[in-house]
Amino acid sequence: MSLTILANARIVLPDSVQMGSLRIDGGRIVDIAAGGGVPEGAVDCEGDLVMPGLIELHTDNLERHIQPRPKVDWPHAAAIVAHDAELASVGITTVFDAMRVGSVPNPRNDYAAYARGLATELLQLRAEGVLRISHYLHLRAEICSQTLIEEMAAFGPVDRIGIVSLMDHTPGQRQFRDVSRLKQYVQGKHGMSDGQFLQHVAHLRALRDRYGEAHEAAAVSEARRYGAVLASHDDTIGEHVEVSAAHGVRLAEFPTTLEAASACQDHGIAVMMGAPNLIRGGSHSGNVAASALAEAGMLDIVSSDYVPSALLSAALMLGDLWGDLPRGVRTVTTAPADVVGLTDRGRVEICARADVIRVHSIAGAGAVRGAWVAGRRVA
Repeated sequence: MSLTILANARIVLPDSVQMGSLRIDGGRIVDIAAGGGVPEGAVDCEGDLVMPGLIELHTDNLERHIQPRPKVDWPHAAAIVAHDAELASVGITTVFDAMRVGSVPNPRNDYAAYARGLATELLQLRAEGVLRISHYLHLRAEICSQTLIEEMAAFGPVDRIGIVSLMDHTPGQRQFRDVSRLKQYVQGKHGMSDGQFLQHVAHLRALRDRYGEAHEAAAVSEARRYGAVLASHDDTIGEHVEVSAAHGVRLAEFPTTLEAASACQDHGIAVMMGAPNLIRGGSHSGNVAASALAEAGMLDIVSSDYVPSALLSAALMLGDLWGDLPRGVRTVTTAPADVVGLTDRGRVEICARADVIRVHSIAGAGAVRGAWVAGRRVA
């Protein structure tokens, strides 16, 4: 956390871009100066962008590292370290690692509980100073499960749980309102036959009927006990948003329709969409396109979802779409920081935590040429 000066940079401030230099000391931003000079000992950024470090609220990337192939359980410490390094390399300086809670015991053991053990390992590595970036937990509470209540009871306020999301994947509603889309997804991923798929659908619907109401109430209660922000997932109709608002939801993850996104705005619930949806030009599930929400002024936050490098590219794309680079950058910095109450980061300003990245623009995307977390260079 020694003195660092990033000079000759296009600095992305909250509402403007300024040519100048940034001085970092003691893990904080201590000065922002205009001009293109390069003081002795400074890093010459050669006109690159310098912006806040990216804040990722929902990523499945850690799960991909611990299970790189079906039924392959990779050593967790190695997986966590690799995940952490990957995020640092693409400019993410704060992450809320998504972990599923709520399991369906079966002989194949392919939907077993894992979150408590993985979280313990991650938090231990963090305590030992092994990790490069700042990690919080995001518990994905699966309503269609059998063990949600007992799994959530194993966590507490000391576990850095920043978000609890209510995940209801019952076939025929929300993300998979079109069951044919679910069939395509599940059969492609798990190789189910038509008969097995029909059994799968029936089983999930039975779980929702038996446990859904109790699980949803428990997840809301546990989020309050942890002190975590409550998020909804895949709101589709206005009634879904009404329920979310009644629960105290502050973040809507991936609403599937314009109707739901508009209702979220009416209730003051921040709307988050996936960067892959934006970059690919649409949802893989056939739901509303992120670009449509952006054009309608209904997109507040972007998540990388399952492609970490997509977060930076999406922010730059939105800057182009809106003709306002700072606004695009805010969707991956200031806005996510604000919704989870991280008031010390997500913006380039005096006294802010020095989580910053240097970005070189290339062909509509961005290459990270440096990343600092609390003033320490990590990439």
